[in-house]
Amino acid sequence: MTTDPPAPRATLPVTPRVSVVIPNYNYAKTLGLCLGSLVAQTLAPYEIIVVDDASTDDSCEIAGRFPCRVVRLATNSGVSAARNRGVAEAGGDIVFFLDSDVALAPDAVEQAVAALRADPDLGFVWGVVAPEPLIDDGVVERYRVLHAHHWQARSAGKVRTAVFMMAAMPRHVFEATGPLDENLRDSEDVEYSERLAPHHDILLTGSITGRHDEADRLGALLSEQFRRAQLLVPVAAIEKHNRGRGLRANSPLGAGAAWLAALLLPGAVLSPWFAVASLLLGVLSVAADPALYRFVLRYAGPGFLPVFAGIHFLVQVTLITGAMAGAVRWVLDPSFGPGRRQARRPARIAS
Repeated sequence: MTTDPPAPRATLPVTPRVSVVIPNYNYAKTLGLCLGSLVAQTLAPYEIIVVDDASTDDSCEIAGRFPCRVVRLATNSGVSAARNRGVAEAGGDIVFFLDSDVALAPDAVEQAVAALRADPDLGFVWGVVAPEPLIDDGVVERYRVLHAHHWQARSAGKVRTAVFMMAAMPRHVFEATGPLDENLRDSEDVEYSERLAPHHDILLTGSITGRHDEADRLGALLSEQFRRAQLLVPVAAIEKHNRGRGLRANSPLGAGAAWLAALLLPGAVLSPWFAVASLLLGVLSVAADPALYRFVLRYAGPGFLPVFAGIHFLVQVTLITGAMAGAVRWVLDPSFGPGRRQARRPARIAS
């Protein structure tokens, strides 16, 4: 069995230059807040690069009000392509990736640089989203950021999953690992982690934080979760190093119990036993992750707990359904999934 050779180690300068790369597609609502948070950093970035992925709103005009460079893509190519282009344009020693719907805490860049300089084995550092949304648009958004904050905060430390929402890595590590898979518009972090983790440490830390603007309507949230879940099976299928060791945002038992509860619930019109079984599975879904519900109760109070539980139930059902749909699509559609799958496909011989 052979493995790829480890990437060469390199030492960061005493005062490394930080290039911030922001992929953007129609995020006029939050881009100004995102860029404003960078202007207020305790450690000023060397440069800020906004890669506009063919937006149709006034994102570029908003970016023009800030000290940043805007790179416009001719066609909408996805977040992976936008980040890759940003790195290609960057001249810093460290690349700080920031999504355009995140506003950083004032010391986030400084904390990221300190972590990377303190540990030469550290190839990637990312932060924990704040428990308050960037723009509070209601209970759906509050659910989303509370859930994200909880699973990230409880996982803080050395991990094997890299998430690019607010993260930094030395330029030489990115170059050694290779670009993000541009065939993936979702779950690109998981695929990248598979290549990065065998050779470099990854740190998730609460010292880097920022407020995130999330989906604020239930339909939009569930649609987003279904879309992302479709790539869970295709991406997992290529894993060798990280299989079973990546971070989980949800309890597999809880999600499975929620899906079965939803599956059995319509049967209640035929027999009360279906209703009983569905109720018990719903209770099991909650019991599978008691720390999550204790956190929500402590942070948001008892009035929000049933709202959170109801939305979380629907999200878990959607995730399982999306993963199953993605597995079927993975089997039937050879073009679906990571680019490495396409690279392994035999070339057609012209007749």
